[in-house]
Amino acid sequence: MKEEKNLNKSAVVVKHTGSHYLLSRLPEWNPFLAVVRGKLRLKGSVSTNPIAVGDVVDYQEDSTGSFTITGIHDRRNCIVRKSQNLSRQNHVIAANIDRVFLTVTLRDPEVKLQFVDRFLVTCEAYGVPVTILLNKADLYRGEELPLKANDVENYAGREGSGKLPLNTDAAGTAAQKSGVAGEDTESSAYGLADEELAQMAAGFMQIYRNAGYEVLETSVKTGYNIGVLKEMCKDKVVLFSGQSGVGKSSLVNALDPSLNLKTAEISQAHLQGRHTTTFYQMHPLSCGGFVVDTPGIRGFGLVDFKKEELSNYFPEMLRVEDNCRFVPCTHTHEPGCAVKAAVEAGEISPLRYSSYLAMLEDDGKYREGDE
Repeated sequence: MKEEKNLNKSAVVVKHTGSHYLLSRLPEWNPFLAVVRGKLRLKGSVSTNPIAVGDVVDYQEDSTGSFTITGIHDRRNCIVRKSQNLSRQNHVIAANIDRVFLTVTLRDPEVKLQFVDRFLVTCEAYGVPVTILLNKADLYRGEELPLKANDVENYAGREGSGKLPLNTDAAGTAAQKSGVAGEDTESSAYGLADEELAQMAAGFMQIYRNAGYEVLETSVKTGYNIGVLKEMCKDKVVLFSGQSGVGKSSLVNALDPSLNLKTAEISQAHLQGRHTTTFYQMHPLSCGGFVVDTPGIRGFGLVDFKKEELSNYFPEMLRVEDNCRFVPCTHTHEPGCAVKAAVEAGEISPLRYSSYLAMLEDDGKYREGDE
């Protein structure tokens, strides 16, 4: 029996609290405490947390019934950002994720497009499927009813299509207040509570759907699209991330009220969220699958990117850059650049292109860490 206990077994990290970890042998939910002895590091990695939530690890049980992590399996993917700790290179938010839900709001707090674009670039680079959630849709949709049951059923199996069963045309070609070119959307398309905010929502969705991303509007208050979101999470490991105050924990609670994750009101003094999630932690969902709740992030710094490869992580640029006159092309000053031509023609959002230019000249100002 003692020899059996010393054999390596595998489990998934479901919570990280400093030097201690909770492991579970997924899909079973049986968390148990484990520690790391010695200097366990990922090969070639310089990280504040060499072991992250979602990692598959080997562990051993000693004669006292205590568990020790002895190794880490190769990651299928991960979400990585610059660390607040300048002595280290990066911080791994989570690993081996089936889908990330990048949650944003147009107001309280206001969406920051460069934050969104940096997050999306990281998802592209590290192979993590991502859906953008435009949360608090009730601010402009009012008391519009949630999707019917058959609409939820119709959504099943459409993951990765970039299309939604309803409302895909709601964005139309509306002009975003900040200067996106286009025509106004009819107010009747929204049943508007706030017409100006609705036009901003239409502009936001147009930018990211045209780039190739799935954007789903959600509202915890009215239940709008919560059924669709639940279907997308079923039997998967998903992660909700975004700035504080966008409603990540509230969305997770709407998916499974039994979790009862802590939430907090927006700080009116600074129009930003109060920090509620302290640790990166995985939870089982009653509908099947698992969700990782993360602390809010103020800024998202890129890690290990070569400037000449950056455009490969903008899907709309990748579609046209083979037509550039010069290879490689930085899409900044070269004549005959297909990307610049697409921006001028309105085929690529000038705001996305501005984010790309800012990343090329990244001076480290996005090193802010968790709130």
